[in-house]
Amino acid sequence: MNQTTNHTLHANQTSHSNKTANAQTNSQVNHDIVKAATPTEQKFYDFYLEEHQNMACRRLHFAGSSFGLLGLAKSVKTRSPKPLLKGIVAGYACAWVGHFFFEKNKPASFKFPLKSFASDFRMYSDVLRGNLSLKDRKFDKSR
Repeated sequence: MNQTTNHTLHANQTSHSNKTANAQTNSQVNHDIVKAATPTEQKFYDFYLEEHQNMACRRLHFAGSSFGLLGLAKSVKTRSPKPLLKGIVAGYACAWVGHFFFEKNKPASFKFPLKSFASDFRMYSDVLRGNLSLKDRKFDKSR
């Protein structure tokens, strides 16, 4: 092997090593970002569930979310926004009745509308999957 070939081979190996190191660094950075975001989301969801301990409030949230989803489905089917708007109004009405009359607190959506909306559907999903009970908190599975 001549000196030029040796130099080119070494440069290619160095370049490959740098690319591998960069990929590992980028992967670690992405992993750290995901890792950093998850506790904050979980912390808010834990707070959200603390605000929904009363079973009547949870049931009303579940019904309200169902109205919202039914409104969405009907809007798609009829290509009209009216059912969606009615579903949203009915959904929030149920949730707010649950908070003001049963839970005796202010809805988290007043201060954190997007996080609360996302957490409401996470709670809805947890109920459907059997992780949260609409009968008694003692049946909730640990988070």
